[in-house]
Amino acid sequence: MSTHAPSHEDAFEAHHGHSHGHEAGHGTFKSYVTGFVLSVILTAIPFWLVMAEVIESPVLTAVIIMALGAIQIVVHMIFFLHMNTRSEGGWTMMALIFTIVLVAIALSGSLWVMHHLEENMMPMSPEMMKNMP
Repeated sequence: MSTHAPSHEDAFEAHHGHSHGHEAGHGTFKSYVTGFVLSVILTAIPFWLVMAEVIESPVLTAVIIMALGAIQIVVHMIFFLHMNTRSEGGWTMMALIFTIVLVAIALSGSLWVMHHLEENMMPMSPEMMKNMP
């Protein structure tokens, strides 16, 4: 690592070892309020869907809640962790994409496990018990 700081950095940053040549994204009050409002809305909608039984199908309700949860994770990453294409030379966007892939794997895996648990572990009905050998 060179001891000479690039010309766009100030002497304090270079002197104290904080010189990386990247500009980190910083949130504004407006971005924090926007993130907070979106988080509240994305929390209230699933709560309302379940408590008011708005949708007849529990499967559709679960899919909508999972989608809103995934959207909320992305909202938190953008508005509170300041992930964008400009920060850290684009590496924060790579972290966002990686997180989206992991969330998709975790959500689909959770649904798969819950489905198979219900199919294989739920108690049998009396009619099914009568047909047992």
